Amino acid sequence: MSDEDFELERLKERRLQEMQKNISQNKPTVKEDPGKNTPPNRRSLILGMLGYRGLEVLENAESQFPNETKMVIDKLAELVESGEITEILDGGKLLALFRSIGLYVRMDTKINVEKDGKMVSLSDKLSQDSKGDGDEHSL
Repeated sequence: MSDEDFELERLKERRLQEMQKNISQNKPTVKEDPGKNTPPNRRSLILGMLGYRGLEVLENAESQFPNETKMVIDKLAELVESGEITEILDGGKLLALFRSIGLYVRMDTKINVEKDGKMVSLSDKLSQDSKGDGDEHSL
C-alpha cells in the first residue's frame, strides 16, 4: 500500500508541475477587444481580489474620489493580470494604497465596548455613564 501511495503522490506532484508550467506559458496571451467595455470587467476582477473590508474601502473611495479610484482600479487590474499582484487585498492594504498616493479615504469608525455582557458603542456608554454618575467619572 505504501508503494501505491508514494506513486500516487509522485503522479500528483508531476501533474501539478505540468499545470503550473501551462499556466505560466499562457499568461501573456490575454486578449482585449478595443470596442469592449473593459472597466466593469476590471472592477469585477478587483472585486474578486478583495478581502476583509476591502469592498467597504473601495466603495468609500469610489464615492469620494470617483475619477481617481477608476484609475487606481485600472492599474490594479493590470498588475493582477500581469501576475505582479497575487495576494488578497484587504481593507487595510487598500486604504494604505489610497493614502500612499494622496487619497485620504474617510471611513466610518465605530468603537464598541462591553457593558453588562453586551457590546454597545463607546458614545452610548459614555452618555449613559455621564447621565447616571453626575460628578463621578468611570472610565
